[in-house]
Amino acid sequence: MRSGRSAHLAVILMAVGMLAACAPAHEEAAGNDVDNVTARNFADRMVGMPPPAPPSKPFAVKDDNGLLEFSYTYPAQAAAIPALVDKFAKAMTAAKADALKMAQDDSAGAKKSGFPFRAHSLGTDWSMSADTPRFLALQSETYVFTGGAHGMTGYDSLLWDKARARETSVKAVMTSPEAFGSAIRDRFCATLDRQRAEKRGAPVVRGDDDFTQCIDPMEQVLTLTSKDGKMIDGVTVIVGPYSAGPYAEGSYDVALPVDAAMRKAIKTEYQDAFAGG
Repeated sequence: MRSGRSAHLAVILMAVGMLAACAPAHEEAAGNDVDNVTARNFADRMVGMPPPAPPSKPFAVKDDNGLLEFSYTYPAQAAAIPALVDKFAKAMTAAKADALKMAQDDSAGAKKSGFPFRAHSLGTDWSMSADTPRFLALQSETYVFTGGAHGMTGYDSLLWDKARARETSVKAVMTSPEAFGSAIRDRFCATLDRQRAEKRGAPVVRGDDDFTQCIDPMEQVLTLTSKDGKMIDGVTVIVGPYSAGPYAEGSYDVALPVDAAMRKAIKTEYQDAFAGG
């Protein structure tokens, strides 16, 4: 069957080549590359092999109607996966509808009370943290402002398993969250305290204050990372405002390279996708 298909393809290419040969000599050089591409695409269509799809583009939408400033973005890698495009479209539509309703209600209430209305904001930005043969890892930052003293920022992560063509999660690749938490806790606490000290200008001294204590990394947002695009070589623990320090300190990104203890806390079926093997 395959030999017959190859012969069919050869005949088509020969026919297209003969047609191209009839072109005037002065047009041949300029049109040669175009003819080759056209011939190949035509031949592929004839034997049931469509040309490769054009690369996906990053998605970005922004809208400001005076009541709500709204934005939503995600990278080209996610735009190439229909299931993620559908997921993000639904999330974006629902989030915008809820935020607009809140802004409209707030505007009406302010007008009734004679107070000035401060326009609301909602923006979500998804970015890629790893794109390896096995996984596509994304993380998001969402900023929300509803007219108060200041806005708030929240974070999320998403993991796509390319081998199984489905969404999974960082915790789903662990033997257990408890085992993974034990594997990273000491390094996480030490790195977090170093970052705290840099922001505060003084070493962290443990006390009754929640902002001097270490926190549970497994209650934060975790995202997989890769520097070379071949293997997952790190995990970043994203700590939002108020979780490890006052609002003025902002968020903390605690990056932890994969080590033997971390890799041991990954399920065997996924370990080949992680560095250190």
